[in-house]
Amino acid sequence: MADRKAIFISGGGSGIGRAIAIRFGREGWFVGLGDIDAHGMAVTEDFLPGGYSYTHKLDVRDRAAWDDALNGFAMAAGGRIDVVVNNAGIPLGGALMENATDEIERCLDINLKGVLFGAQAAYPHLKKTAPGSCLLNTASAAGIYGTPGASVYSATKFGVRGITESLDGEWAADGIAVRSLCPSFIDTPLLDKNPNAGSNQDIRQRVTDAGLEITPVEDVAEAAWAAVHGDRLHTLVGKTAKRLGFASRWLPGKLRKQTRASARALG
Repeated sequence: MADRKAIFISGGGSGIGRAIAIRFGREGWFVGLGDIDAHGMAVTEDFLPGGYSYTHKLDVRDRAAWDDALNGFAMAAGGRIDVVVNNAGIPLGGALMENATDEIERCLDINLKGVLFGAQAAYPHLKKTAPGSCLLNTASAAGIYGTPGASVYSATKFGVRGITESLDGEWAADGIAVRSLCPSFIDTPLLDKNPNAGSNQDIRQRVTDAGLEITPVEDVAEAAWAAVHGDRLHTLVGKTAKRLGFASRWLPGKLRKQTRASARALG
């Protein structure tokens, strides 16, 4: 078991986390899943080779729980962890003034503090398997340019990109790679949730009404594999993310006008 590479994925009970688990499991990796959804993790395990997976009920807001999860996984994996994926996250949309205090705090706690806590817990394990180990953070196209109607969510994903860049510098001497994924709208169950407690229209409908594409989740899993094995700091996934990346760099004035126009349309 000690020769088999091992990956731990938060938010592994569905969506992007499940797709990454399946992709790495297909390559023979030992897969660890952390999630608050025990049933979802069991479903993910059904897609993985028998005997080569591990689950741990994990609330990423709990710093001590991260240590318990990764220590338990390392023991199950024969003493090694090669990759930790900070993937757990929740959506929050709507105008800032529509967002309730508890919604804002929950989004910040899961999407931002959870990534910081995961990085802290992952570091000693990744240092042991370096060089070649990797911390992979799930950011978003909303972290490339601020999205009207998603200021809190955008703030968390800008933060994830910043954490990635900071740790890429901090951990370089230890031989630990730090990477981020910046997907646009991905076909996962998150799209079927309402953007906030006051909305009666799910995110999928809003995306469709705006004429934006929904990218297959398998594309993110392939990008995750490439990110872990490549040298690109931020990997943009999906047409929307790539357009935003290009426009924010080369056409910032035009992008700002388009963003303002889309905000007026939403209003």
